[in-house]
Amino acid sequence: MEFNTIRSLEQATKLSRGELFRLGTAVLFIVGIMLITNARLDAVANSYLLVVAAMIGGYMAMNIGANDVANNVGPAVGSKALTLTGAILIAAVFEAGGALIAGGDVVGTIKNGIIDPLLIADSNTFIWIMIAALLAAAVWLNAATIVGAPVSTTHSIVGGVLGAGVAAAGWEIANWPKVGAIAASWVISPVMGGLIAAGFLYLIKRTIVYRSDKIAAAKRMVPILIAIMTWAFSTYLILKGLKKLWKFEIVGASLIGLAIALAVFVFLKPVIARTTARLANDRTSVNKLFVIPLIFAAALLSFAHGANDVANAIGPLAAINDAVLSGGVAAKATIPIWVLMVGAVGIALGLALYGPKLIRTVGSEITELDQMRAFCIAMAAAITVIIASQLGLPVSSTHIAVGGVFGVGFLREYLEANHARMIDEIKEHHQDDEPEEVEAFLEKFENANLEEKGRLLKDLKEKRGPSLLKKERKELRKVYRTELVKRSILLKIAAAWVITVPFAGILAGMFYFTIRGMLLP
Repeated sequence: MEFNTIRSLEQATKLSRGELFRLGTAVLFIVGIMLITNARLDAVANSYLLVVAAMIGGYMAMNIGANDVANNVGPAVGSKALTLTGAILIAAVFEAGGALIAGGDVVGTIKNGIIDPLLIADSNTFIWIMIAALLAAAVWLNAATIVGAPVSTTHSIVGGVLGAGVAAAGWEIANWPKVGAIAASWVISPVMGGLIAAGFLYLIKRTIVYRSDKIAAAKRMVPILIAIMTWAFSTYLILKGLKKLWKFEIVGASLIGLAIALAVFVFLKPVIARTTARLANDRTSVNKLFVIPLIFAAALLSFAHGANDVANAIGPLAAINDAVLSGGVAAKATIPIWVLMVGAVGIALGLALYGPKLIRTVGSEITELDQMRAFCIAMAAAITVIIASQLGLPVSSTHIAVGGVFGVGFLREYLEANHARMIDEIKEHHQDDEPEEVEAFLEKFENANLEEKGRLLKDLKEKRGPSLLKKERKELRKVYRTELVKRSILLKIAAAWVITVPFAGILAGMFYFTIRGMLLP
């Protein structure tokens, strides 16, 4: 009894030490930002506001790393294509690289144009709005990470800017059509991501998994699938990840992506042929062919995310820096290298310290993933952004990735239920036969390809006639509705998505009034 008590105490102490280490490292990072920023701005008026904003910007960047990056690497970890440590290292390097290399040198001061800067009274009011927005978004992201809900950082900062702007200048400051478009993305993003991911998974099942000779099918299809993935990611990276370095329209980006995809296809076809020659004819062997593409996908998604979403942390900070130094409110603000470093290092640090929780949620807690399913989610993430950006639809990378996970899970539920109903029909048709005969037919059915299964079922129905009434089939559907997607996680994430903008907005308004009350004479 005493030994068990001692072990429990040691385990609790170990957990506490881990939490203290993470908290201490985060605090050291923010204190470091304070000291470095203060040392640079001794002679600047209102420099203390910029110091405070830089600290909040670092806090926001860490929360982006802890919450948002999980969507890029979670499926790869959940499918065991990457270990958790490997995923964190890859994501940290490529997130920071994307932020520093392609994060841009100019950023819009008002996120997504959701409030009118002309209605902001002066530079001080503008600075208070940005600080309140940044702090509200960071606090909301922190809370969402604690409860294990992946949410959109873009929606968080949009809600913050909207709430602080309304608090400062009233309802007329808001661009409500823009807000409505953002609200629409709560539905558009996950539905598009889910449908595309499910579509690719069904394609893989029809062309590879449901074939008798899976290896021959994989030898033919996997180079094509990887080439499609190469085109999607090349186009996505050119349009989104590198857009601040080079400007490309969809046609130019697609043609460059197509050229890269063709080169990859030519290179990979003989490589896949040699690899498949050594593999067994089963699903596990086919899964192995998707491991390396998944690692590349995680790296490229992280790079593009770092290039795009670093602006959520440093955009308001760059705007505050510009307002403090110039004393005015501009539509665009330059990004000094020290501001970019705050965002890049903060995202990488937040991922390393607090990212594992959300990585596990996205990768394994929603539904079970293997390499093929994770590949489909990665494809959905890139293709959905390309389609949406050309249609002018506002989408969230977080919602797309999580929607892809749900799409894959719900397709699995449908296919499992459909398979169970077919097995039940077979057993019902053979109810008067010997058990050995039934088992032999079931084995033949399981080993048949999709077309052969259809013929076997058709033959059964023609020989015995329709055996199940409509009412009985309806009951069977209820019996075989296996839940492969955790509904509790679905409800928690959906609730977090719906309240992100309004909650961040209310919080930002409260922070704005608090800051203004403290700083006004």
